[in-house]
Amino acid sequence: MSSNKELAINGGQPVRQKPFPKIKNIGPEERQAVLGVLDSDLLSGFAGSWTPAFFGGPKVQKLERDWETHFGVKHAVAMNSATSCLYAAIAAAAVEPGDEVIVTPYSMICSATCALVYNAIPIFADIDPENFCLSPKSIRARITPRTKAIVVVQLFGNTADMDEIMAIAEEHNLVVIEDASQSPDGLHNGRKTGTIGHMGVFSLNVHKTMSTGEGGVTVTNDSELAERLQLVRNHGEVVVGKKGTKNIANMIGQNWRMCELEAAIAIEQLKKLEALTAPRIDAANYLSQRLVEMPGLTPPVVKAGVRHVYYNYAIKYDAKTTGIPRSWFVNALKAEGIPMVEAYVRPIYMEPMYQQQIAYGTAGWPFTANGRRPNYSKGICPTVEYIDENEMIYTAICRSGVTREDLDDVVRAFEKVLRLGR
Repeated sequence: MSSNKELAINGGQPVRQKPFPKIKNIGPEERQAVLGVLDSDLLSGFAGSWTPAFFGGPKVQKLERDWETHFGVKHAVAMNSATSCLYAAIAAAAVEPGDEVIVTPYSMICSATCALVYNAIPIFADIDPENFCLSPKSIRARITPRTKAIVVVQLFGNTADMDEIMAIAEEHNLVVIEDASQSPDGLHNGRKTGTIGHMGVFSLNVHKTMSTGEGGVTVTNDSELAERLQLVRNHGEVVVGKKGTKNIANMIGQNWRMCELEAAIAIEQLKKLEALTAPRIDAANYLSQRLVEMPGLTPPVVKAGVRHVYYNYAIKYDAKTTGIPRSWFVNALKAEGIPMVEAYVRPIYMEPMYQQQIAYGTAGWPFTANGRRPNYSKGICPTVEYIDENEMIYTAICRSGVTREDLDDVVRAFEKVLRLGR
């Protein structure tokens, strides 16, 4: 290796000596909205009985109507988290014990756990090497007579090949649940992510583009699915009799209700969505223009017809080209003051629950439901394993409040480490 004493990791002066701007989404509008709820003395408007309050308080219902308008859907159902939204979507899809649900291995674990909650079996399909979302080809290869649904996660703000996935679903009569938690206002061929599948899930978690601390919203254009989502959100088993609901499967209700404070904040955050999203795209486009010519780096791939909204800025890194091990490269960037992460999450099926196939009790339920255990061995999804073990690096730097000067520091750090790190 050539001399690299100037690198901060070796004691040199770092490119960046001050922290990057913190995300600040909350403003006076949210403060006033919260104070209005406090003044009303109604912190939650829900009641677990068949009355008008079954559907929640005025802020929750306003949020749902605003969400329907913004995303162009017939129904929005607000809940206390996107995880709850995913669980409720599996229930609404009438997934049965022993059914199979095709899921991604590259996501927050709840996008697979949602199947287990209803005693169904997660079946992991591989990812597309360019957008990191589920591969339609791999989905097709995983379909069996037991397959009931597909959970598609729109990862990092990018979008899966939804036209092909929906065609596969129609061919096999499968329910598609889109997890658009990382991609609000992303587009695929003119349609907003989260609105293409039969149900779509959005997150209001503290890390997301819009945030109320916690919270989520599920959307659908199917009135029956919307009813089932509402029932399972709020103690549905005590309501179905008076309501006259005929299909009560999976309607053992939960308390997945959103409070009025969260809804009030979410109403204001939704108004700001484009203002929070456009800077992410601008920053990412600038970084891509500067990094694309650097050896060993592949900036995010945006396929035709896709609006990538950059929850994270994910790069494929080639150590063979740079001559620098990935771990060392990422640590060197961190030393230069650049927030960078090596890998994302290890494939979900490598977690102990899947490797040991222990969920409910000790006898392997529901993994043994069909008389055979699913295959969760290393190697079942070679693309995701290779990318995560060798190529993936990412940063959350692309967001509102970041300046061109901030991004130039990122570029200079990349240039410095690539130049001196060999």
